[in-house]
Amino acid sequence: MDSSTYKRYHEDGYDSRQCLEHYFSDKPDTVFAEDSLVFPIENLLKTFTEGHIKGDILIELSPGSMVHHLFAACEFFKHIIVLKARDRCIMELKRWVDERTGAFDWRHATKLHVIGESSDLLQDKEGKVRSALQHVVKCDFEKENMMDPIKLPLADCTIIAWLLDLICKDQDDFMRYLRRFSKLLKPEGHFILIGCLEMTYYTVGKDKFHAFNYNKDFARNALVEEGFVIDCCNIKKRRDVSDLTDYKAHIFIAAHKENDQLQDKEGKVRSALQHVVKCNLEKEDIIDPIV
Repeated sequence: MDSSTYKRYHEDGYDSRQCLEHYFSDKPDTVFAEDSLVFPIENLLKTFTEGHIKGDILIELSPGSMVHHLFAACEFFKHIIVLKARDRCIMELKRWVDERTGAFDWRHATKLHVIGESSDLLQDKEGKVRSALQHVVKCDFEKENMMDPIKLPLADCTIIAWLLDLICKDQDDFMRYLRRFSKLLKPEGHFILIGCLEMTYYTVGKDKFHAFNYNKDFARNALVEEGFVIDCCNIKKRRDVSDLTDYKAHIFIAAHKENDQLQDKEGKVRSALQHVVKCNLEKEDIIDPIV
């Protein structure tokens, strides 16, 4: 199929339940579990349990209706705000949050966060996630204020999971959306990026969708250009075989924003420190012959 005919997630939408079945279920024919479930969960657990990232508010943006990557976050943030562009994705996610009949079963992901398989422990963990996930709201990625006319509180941490892969056409798009999403953060806030490297398409149902093709170096450089300091960057190369998508690896980056005032202060110091010269402490004029 000609790539120009591929559909686009935020323009055409897709069956969010079918996406979960393809890439995030525990069915025997699902080959992506190690990449799409285990890899992000392990990295998020490690990142949060190290204690550097926590606070009152976490804002999450992702396509579809996945929730597994937020299980670790509920222990470290009081409120999780999930922004979605598609009504269907919101409905599917809220079906799980509200424990409605027919909701997607995430117990296989819950087990990755719980020691032992006690049903009480699993229910307790999922209950904590549901309690934190009380704000699942629609947004418009194309607006500077995506929640216009509502103004969101700034977040201590923002997670962008697989979204930039799907909505960006090119590098300029990536930078534009990255800049917009980074404005959701408080000064010195933390930013987590989860995505697929070197992917050109993915399949949901019978339809193929466009994916933005980028590599590790581009992702790192983009974050640095936007003023982020990278705390960790992990890659998991693909091993499974499937025609559903053609990505080469998964990437996980945790970064933080430096305080603008500190950067400004350091910049002034650097500007003033333009003369670093050698001297002789034994001479009367220690930098002789310079006067």
